Amino acid sequence: MNAPVYLNGRFLGQTVTGVQRFSAEIALAVDRLMIAGDWPPTTLLTPRSARSGGTTRAPAFSRIELRSVGRSNGHLWEQTDLPRAARGGTLVSLGNTAPALAGRQQVVVIHDAGVFDTPGSYSWRFRLWYRTLQHTLTRIGVRIVTVSEFSRSRIADRLGIDPSRISVMYEGADHISRVTPDPATLERHRLDSGRFALVVGSRVAHKNVAALRQVSDALARRGMVIAIVGASNREIFQDVGSSSGFGRQLGRATDAELRALYENAACLLFPSKYEGFGLPPVEAMACGCPVVAFHGGAVEEICGDAALYVDGRDTAGMVATVETLLDTPDLADRLIARGRERAACLTWEASARVLGGVVQTLC
Repeated sequence: MNAPVYLNGRFLGQTVTGVQRFSAEIALAVDRLMIAGDWPPTTLLTPRSARSGGTTRAPAFSRIELRSVGRSNGHLWEQTDLPRAARGGTLVSLGNTAPALAGRQQVVVIHDAGVFDTPGSYSWRFRLWYRTLQHTLTRIGVRIVTVSEFSRSRIADRLGIDPSRISVMYEGADHISRVTPDPATLERHRLDSGRFALVVGSRVAHKNVAALRQVSDALARRGMVIAIVGASNREIFQDVGSSSGFGRQLGRATDAELRALYENAACLLFPSKYEGFGLPPVEAMACGCPVVAFHGGAVEEICGDAALYVDGRDTAGMVATVETLLDTPDLADRLIARGRERAACLTWEASARVLGGVVQTLC
C-alpha cells in the first residue's frame, strides 16, 4: 500500500453504542496488525474536541498515530475538516457516515439499512441526513463494507446498487473476554446469580423490549426478574420511554459490569426486530450465557444453532421457549458449548483483516 491510510476518528468522544464499540475495537485490531506488519502506517484523525467530550475515549494505541485536525465538530467536521486532512490518502470511516468531499478514495462501513427499514426508530432529522448522505456516497462510488449478509442485501436494495459492490466483515466477540468482571455488580443491582434473565438494548422501537412483558410475568412467578441494560440517545433515536413498564432498569453498564451480568444471567433475551449484526448475543455466547432471540434481522445468520429463536408475535410460544430453557439444564449446556465455539470464531482481528483487503484495493 503506497497511499497513506487515515481512520475517521469522529467516534471518539461520542456516547458509546454498538457503532462506537465497533469503531474502537476495529481501530485496536488495526493497531495490532500494524505491529505484526500486516497493515500499513495509519493515522486516526479526530476533531479537537474528541479528547474532552462524550464517553468513547481513545484506546491506548502502540502504532496508530492520533492527530487532531480542524476547528469544527460533528457532521460539519466530518464533511469539511476531515476530507482536507485526509487529502491524498485512503480514508476509512467506520460509523455509517463519511465525507462526500473525500470522493471515491474511501471506504465506509454502513452497519444496516435501519434508517430506511425501521424509520420509526429514528428522529426525522437523523433519517433525512443519513438517507441523503448514503445515497450521495453511493453515487460518488465509495467502497461500502457492512457487517452481515442480511445487511448487504438490505443496503443494496435501499440504495439501489448491486450487492457485489458491498463487502461483508463480521464483528468480533473477543473484547468481552479481555475484561475482568466487576464482582460487585449483582449486589449493586440486587440480583442473584441464575435468578434473572438479561436484556441488553436501548428503549427504541426496533429493540422491541416491550414484547417481553409476558415473559417477565412468567419469570416473576418463578421468583425471577428481567434485568434491562441500556439507554438511548434522543438526538438520534425516537425514544419510546418507559413503554416496557417492567423489569429492573439498570441503565448503562461498563464492560466489567456487563461481563458479570452475562456470566450470572440465566439467559440473554434479545427481542430486537431488526439487527444488522447483533453484538449482545455474541458477547453473551462468549461469556457462556444461553441466548433466546427473536426471528428476523441478522441474528440467526450470526448465531446459527447456538441460540434459540422465537416468533415475536407468538407470546405463548415465547414464554414456553424460555421456560423450557430454564427447566432443561442439558439444553442450556448445549447452547453454552455451541455459543462459546461460535463466538471464538468471531474476532476483531479477523474483521480488520477483511477490511484491510478492501482498503488495499484502493491503495
